[in-house]
Amino acid sequence: MFSSFMINTWVVVTLVAIVAGFVGFFIVLRGASFAAHALPLGTFPGAALASLLGINSFIGLITFAGLGVLGINQLAKNGRHEVATALTLVMLLSLGTVFLSMSSQYSQQVYALLFGEVLGVSRAELLPVGIVSLLVIGLTAKLFYPLVISSISAELAEVQGISAKNMELWFLAILALSTAMALPVVGALLVFSLMVGPAAVARTLTSRPVAAVLLSIAIALLTVWLAIAISYETNWPVGFFVGGFGAIFYGIAKGYAALRGS
Repeated sequence: MFSSFMINTWVVVTLVAIVAGFVGFFIVLRGASFAAHALPLGTFPGAALASLLGINSFIGLITFAGLGVLGINQLAKNGRHEVATALTLVMLLSLGTVFLSMSSQYSQQVYALLFGEVLGVSRAELLPVGIVSLLVIGLTAKLFYPLVISSISAELAEVQGISAKNMELWFLAILALSTAMALPVVGALLVFSLMVGPAAVARTLTSRPVAAVLLSIAIALLTVWLAIAISYETNWPVGFFVGGFGAIFYGIAKGYAALRGS
């Protein structure tokens, strides 16, 4: 489990968990779980295009993440946010079907992007994941107060001179970078579990923003570390344990909150 070829795995999952726990707090606070689910699904076709062009798949993921943000932001100006998210997802997935149809050698990579392939992390992937992790953590920390205020009340944010629209765009950009980074690790279908699950548990247990963020990160770390350890021993998919532990921890938190309330 701690042999040399697993070092990359432990480093990457730790970075992904820290970012997921941090960003996940704002996903739950803003009620943006649908966007957290849609963006990963909308970015994985970028890896298919990158494969066709013979470039690094991470470039394709980041590019399509940016397209997803622009699409949601533009469409939401003239309609409801969840509708804009759904339409953007449909458009990106339709492009993905075209790219996939052009290649007969992409099925294994698609499976890895949908369900994750954390045990196959290479040394070359460490640098881009590390850079994006630092960028996301730095941006989120710098915008922490404006993001909290705009998440709680757009009107209150405007009174304090904070543009709610700008904060929404920044939030989507941070979310897109986070999902593109986490996609190869836990997969598009379960990346939102790692972002939403720990943060939902933290919000259930505390209402203080800083405490909730730290608790969310701690739970995300515990989730992925347990998932990796058990996956290594059982050879079951990491994503299964990530989603399973997320549900279990949330159930425990709700039960504890109910007992504390009574």
